[in-house]
Amino acid sequence: MEVWEITLLGVALAMDACAVAMTDGMTNPKMPFWRALLIGGAFGLFQCLMPLIGYYVTGVIADAFVATFEKISAWVSFVLLAFLGGKMLFESIRELLTAKQERDEKDRETQGACPCSRENALKKECVGLSFGGLIVQAVATSIDALAVGVTLQMAKMHGGLALGAWGASGLIGVITLGMALTAVYIGKILGNKLADKAGFFGGLVLLAIGVKILIEGLV
Repeated sequence: MEVWEITLLGVALAMDACAVAMTDGMTNPKMPFWRALLIGGAFGLFQCLMPLIGYYVTGVIADAFVATFEKISAWVSFVLLAFLGGKMLFESIRELLTAKQERDEKDRETQGACPCSRENALKKECVGLSFGGLIVQAVATSIDALAVGVTLQMAKMHGGLALGAWGASGLIGVITLGMALTAVYIGKILGNKLADKAGFFGGLVLLAIGVKILIEGLV
């Protein structure tokens, strides 16, 4: 797996974090830079750690079944990335279909409430994200990266892994940090108009990388 492939993988994995970060920015328009950096750093840290965990756990298993894993490595990578990509596409399409309905229901509820209730609702939406809530978000958006750690191990066994496991995971983490930080500010400006489209793009990238790995493994 070359550096450019790892970069694309990092971009795809960061899409879920970007969608959540946009929402964080939307609900706190006056968020200071240090807080936006904290959000990006948390997403980046867990996006870096999860592939490493998946990589080393898979390495322990692979050492016991080297011959078998070498034969099926391309298929394992393809199935995992296809599953993750399909999952992201499905969730993105589902969110697109339900977002308008939810906004309409929210508008009706707000319009039917008294002025003081609407004011309290707006204040509630702008409450800052707690540290515990941020960690939950970071873990939830990086769980898929565990499976990517398996893909990195398969890439190492099959055709080599540029940068090594730590370098690849670090690159994925840095990409996530930068994209999530940017997404916070996009959310502050545009709201959640782009958040529901991020997963769609990420899913397509994961599917494309999975197909490429499978083709290379079969040739």
